[in-house]
Amino acid sequence: MADKTMGETISTLRKEKRMTQKQLADLLNITDKAVSKWERDVACPDLQTLPKLAEIFDVTIEDLLHTQAPPRRPQKSTKQFVGLVLKAVATAMGIAVVVTSLLGSLDMKSGFSMLGIGLACAGLSLLNRTD
Repeated sequence: MADKTMGETISTLRKEKRMTQKQLADLLNITDKAVSKWERDVACPDLQTLPKLAEIFDVTIEDLLHTQAPPRRPQKSTKQFVGLVLKAVATAMGIAVVVTSLLGSLDMKSGFSMLGIGLACAGLSLLNRTD
C-alpha cells in the first residue's frame, strides 16, 4: 500500500469489501461526500476515524497511514494572479469610460483619469506576461 496515496488505499480497500461510499460513510456516521473527498485525496480521515476505518477494512492503522503523499496540485502563481487583476482593471476602466460617456455624465478630467489608469494597467499586464 506504500505505493498508493491514502485516498487510493481507502478506495481499493472499500472496493475489495464490495462497499459503496455511502455504505462506508453510514458505518462511520459521516457523509458519503467525506468519503469521496478522502478517495480523491482532497481530505484525510481524522484521527478518531482511523481505528474504525481499520476495523472495517480488517487492516491496521499503520496500513492506512503507510501511504505516499498525494501529488501536489499546481497552484496559480502570484504573477498570474497579478496579471489577471491588471487586465480586469484595464477592462473595467474602459467600460466605465464608455458607460459614463453614454449616460452623459463623463467629464473630461474623470475620463482621462480612468483611461490613464486603464492604459497603465494594460501596460503593466504586458510587462507581467509569462509566455
